[in-house]
Amino acid sequence: MTFLKSSKAIGKILKKIPKKWDGRKSILEMKKAKFPHWKQMEWSGFYFQFLCGKYLRNIMSIPGPKYNKVEFDGFKQIPWDFKAHAMNTSSHQVIVNDSEATANAIKDCGQVGLILAIGKVLYNDEDRTFQKWHEKLKGGKSKYELERIKRGAWSRLRKVSFKLQQISFIRITDDTLIKCGSFQTDFRNSNGRPRRAKVLIDLEKVDKELLYYINF
Repeated sequence: MTFLKSSKAIGKILKKIPKKWDGRKSILEMKKAKFPHWKQMEWSGFYFQFLCGKYLRNIMSIPGPKYNKVEFDGFKQIPWDFKAHAMNTSSHQVIVNDSEATANAIKDCGQVGLILAIGKVLYNDEDRTFQKWHEKLKGGKSKYELERIKRGAWSRLRKVSFKLQQISFIRITDDTLIKCGSFQTDFRNSNGRPRRAKVLIDLEKVDKELLYYINF
């Protein structure tokens, strides 16, 4: 099955997923289902991953193959990753998966697929009501948040809702990696160890790789 045929088969099912994602309801739904990432601040991306797992389980293997400690979200002919991106932002770049794992998957399968949910995000959380609600639900501030406070770093506003506008199917090959580059190559974790580089997709540079999409 070609990339395009696989994309259309997957897209036919993903047309059925909810189009409006309320932050509180989405997090509670993931928590109730014991989805391991319900505590994450960037809940919308993990909620899309959760929905893909729920709706696509009968047509692809979820999760996908693992390269060392790095796991792809699904597998149908090739490894796939599920990501969400806010369209009402100045950034056109999407951080995908581990660069080394992606390169090895391309070596094994010829290509990797990215299923990207694009939508309008509402950040309306100036009084931090949503953030405080989520922290209370989690049982307090995360280790990451405590370290941020200790550093005196700025705290980002939380997304409170996501309205799905499009799902794009992007093929990633060696040529894509060369064209788009990587992210956090010089970053370090809180323990001082270097972070692994991740594939960085520039949506303004992937016209040839965007082989299929669904509008809502």
